[in-house]
Amino acid sequence: MISKPDKNKLRKKRHQRVRNKISGTAECPRLNVFRSNTNIYAQVIDDVAGVTLVSASTLDEAVAEGSKTEQAAAVGKLVAERAKEANIETVVFDRGGYVYHGRVEALANAAREAGLQF
Repeated sequence: MISKPDKNKLRKKRHQRVRNKISGTAECPRLNVFRSNTNIYAQVIDDVAGVTLVSASTLDEAVAEGSKTEQAAAVGKLVAERAKEANIETVVFDRGGYVYHGRVEALANAAREAGLQF
């Protein structure tokens, strides 16, 4: 019997390929995205120090109700605002092995519109 491929295992392989190429520093941290079925999370990470500098998710009270794509856009705007407060202007975008489409794209576009450069 042929088993189905494990989607999360394949995503993690894609993410590892991306992580081999990009890394966040104190000057240009990494904006990481994790997407679950119900929520989306974004973190700005300094990989050299191993520290999360800023984070935002749909679990925050500041994120309004709406569709999942609208919530992702709100998270992108919120993480960009928090990064600006922490004097972070430029980041490296890490899509986490997900396709750059839908919620991931909405988060990235909202973060760009809020002033984050990547």
